[in-house]
Amino acid sequence: MILPNTRIFSYAIDFFHHINLIYGTICEYCTLTGCPDMTGPGLRQYLWFDEKGKKTRVAAPQYVDYVMTFTQNTVNDESIFPTKFENEFPSSFESIVKKIHRLLFHVLAHLYHAHFREVVLLSLHAHLNCVFAHFVLFNEKFKLVDEKETEILHDLEMNN
Repeated sequence: MILPNTRIFSYAIDFFHHINLIYGTICEYCTLTGCPDMTGPGLRQYLWFDEKGKKTRVAAPQYVDYVMTFTQNTVNDESIFPTKFENEFPSSFESIVKKIHRLLFHVLAHLYHAHFREVVLLSLHAHLNCVFAHFVLFNEKFKLVDEKETEILHDLEMNN
C-alpha cells in the first residue's frame, strides 16, 4: 500500500508539471498589460504573500512565476519532499502541500478565467479539463484546498 504522504508527494509534483506545462503554452498571452492583476472568476483577485507574510498585489505573470518558482524550489528540497527511502516527511508536510495546491488552483482559476480562449485556440482545452478534473477529485479525497477557494470553479465540475 502506498502511504498517503507518498501519494500526495507524487500528485503534487504531477499537478505542478501539468499546470506549468499548460501555462507555459499560453504565457505569451498572459502579459503585464493584459493581466495586470492575478484574477479568477467572479472578480476573485489573488494576492501574493511574501516571506514575511505581507500581501502584495502583483500582475498575473509575476504571480504565476512566484507560484512556479516556490513550488519548484519546494519539491526540490530534500528536507520537505524526501526522495531517499530512509528520509521522513517533515511534520509541516501537509501544510506545505496545502499551500502548493492552493497556489496551483489559483493558476488553474486564472487559466479558465483569463485565457480559456487561447487554451481552446491551441487545442489544449481537453488537457486542461483533464488536469482540472483530476485536481478536483484529488482535492475531494484529501481536502487540500479549502472549499471557499474552489467554489469559484464549481460550475466546471461534473455533477455525479
